[in-house]
Amino acid sequence: MSDKHSTLDNLSHEDRSFAPSAAFAAQAVAHEDLYRRAAEDRLGYWADRAREVLTWDTDFTQTLDWSEAPVAKWFVGGKVNAAYNALDRHVEAGNGDRVAIHFEGEPGDTRSYTYAQLTDEVKRAANAFESLGVSTGDRVAVYLPMIPEAVITMLACARIGAIHSVVFGGFSADALRSRIDDAEAKLVVTADGTWRRGKPSPLKPAVDEAVANCAGSVDNVLVVKRNGEDVAWTDGLDLWWDDVVPAASPEHTAEGHDAEHPLFVLYTSGTTGKPKGIIHTTGGYLVQNAATHRDTFDLHPETDVFWCTADIGWVTGHSYVTYGPLVNGATQVIYEGTPDTPHQGRWWEIVEKYGVSILYTAPTAIRTMMKWGREIPDGYDLSSLRVLGSVGEPINPEAWMWYRDVIGTNAGKNGERKDEPTPIVDTWWQTETGAHMIAPLPGVTATKPGSAQVPVPGITVDVVDENGASVADGEGGYLVIRDPWPAMLRGIWGDMDRYRDTYWSRFEDMYFAGDGAKKDEDGDIWLLGRVDDVMNVSGHRLSTTEIESSLVANSLVAEAAVVGAKDETTGEAVYAFVILQREPEGGEDVVELLRAHVAKEIGAIAKPRGIFVVPELPKTRSGKIMRRLLKDVAEGREVGDSTTLADATVMAQIADSVRR
Repeated sequence: MSDKHSTLDNLSHEDRSFAPSAAFAAQAVAHEDLYRRAAEDRLGYWADRAREVLTWDTDFTQTLDWSEAPVAKWFVGGKVNAAYNALDRHVEAGNGDRVAIHFEGEPGDTRSYTYAQLTDEVKRAANAFESLGVSTGDRVAVYLPMIPEAVITMLACARIGAIHSVVFGGFSADALRSRIDDAEAKLVVTADGTWRRGKPSPLKPAVDEAVANCAGSVDNVLVVKRNGEDVAWTDGLDLWWDDVVPAASPEHTAEGHDAEHPLFVLYTSGTTGKPKGIIHTTGGYLVQNAATHRDTFDLHPETDVFWCTADIGWVTGHSYVTYGPLVNGATQVIYEGTPDTPHQGRWWEIVEKYGVSILYTAPTAIRTMMKWGREIPDGYDLSSLRVLGSVGEPINPEAWMWYRDVIGTNAGKNGERKDEPTPIVDTWWQTETGAHMIAPLPGVTATKPGSAQVPVPGITVDVVDENGASVADGEGGYLVIRDPWPAMLRGIWGDMDRYRDTYWSRFEDMYFAGDGAKKDEDGDIWLLGRVDDVMNVSGHRLSTTEIESSLVANSLVAEAAVVGAKDETTGEAVYAFVILQREPEGGEDVVELLRAHVAKEIGAIAKPRGIFVVPELPKTRSGKIMRRLLKDVAEGREVGDSTTLADATVMAQIADSVRR
């Protein structure tokens, strides 16, 4: 990805920079000293953080054992219980009355749990699971909506040493079956259904179908009553949560598990091939999660209200809903529904209601809010917000600035604005990395719109060329991690050869993330998306992210997705799918206007071969755009599996728009 054959320059030429205010820096929990400590003694730094953020049953004797690389052992000899660290110790410290979770259901029903109440619930669930024969090392499949029972289930598994395997509630019965079979799950925890855009949406039928076609490892299906829909029932297999868990004892002693005991398996759903069951273990994962949750978001657990909008079916929901916030003793919000039900101000209504001070969401959601217009968030009091986070994909500078200027300056529903906008932390990490790897520290880093910028303290990230050599500032290449890190995956469930081949074979002794990146002139890192999303057009490497940013920067465009389609002449051709903010004045051809705009902004080589104006983009329920489906359309193929889309009719609408 050399500069000579690249048009990545525009994306990472960003002159705007926003230093933390003196007032924010003065009260920040993280300081420049963290970088110094980590640089002087990386393993000593992580040992100190491990003892700082966790309570260990047995102290570790060795920080890192890398003798069986690329499989790491962190905090060797240590024993720790994840649920105890997330719950009991806060109660024992006198914080049992602090709210752990404010739950907001889509229909408007609410529940709040203090740390004492949540601890009791998790103990009951742990006892109930054990009464069903679940013990240390057994796998439990979790197929639940964003309700408190999801977090309770995960922590109950962690408490007894069972390994949870959460499957996103939008996945099909077949996808669920393959994950149950691969992990040989003994128990499945699900719900009758959930609420989706004001209507009951079923979940249990997918479980029934999956279990009926499974290899036979499942002994019981435990069902939470959520939306009251009638469900099929199999006596001897199916059990109601309300019949089993509330009746269990609230007394349960948490025992320490080895630091390397598996905490969970989380499957990544590649476009082809068998899903990869990513293994995360207990000690290192919890350490890096707690440390980064504290530092990246400047967490003050006594006063902050944290809200990560991710679903627990994804790693963000594991790390920054279930584990990071609770291990740190924070108060958090979890929300079942979508941003536009029953109205487009729903998120801001929740921020105002609970006094959310830290909001962590995806660029897709931010761009959607932009499309709806600033008058919606301007109608709410968002003055409680003091840190804003971005996760899931690279954020284009325009969305970053809107997030800062509209959400980050709101000081009241009457149009009041803050003197100092709320800092934004853009984070890069993966299911495989387990926790933040690249992110600014809001009290330390002068932030740049669109850039994740710098590795977190104790992490060794680099950008390298085809031969694995570091690129110079101003050049692009491949994102790698040079040294093992505490929250790193420990393998792929049942297939360690695939683990080595997938992550460690491209560059010698380095983890290859699969992402392209560029260092700007200051050495800050800009993420360019998956390497597959870096197109090769006539020998020129073009970033889909860069072209999308160029399109969204045009005032006509609300949202854009770009894909590369095979082309006999140029290798690949650029195709863009756009949602318009408004029609051009004077009846001009919007497609030609936008093609000319991209050519002017980036270069003629980046001008899309085709631009399709569409009513919506294909998004999963977590807000990610499924670009592979758009690639199918661009290449004239039958559209692939779209079962994970939030709206299954979107692809038909897009196909109709393309035909017209």
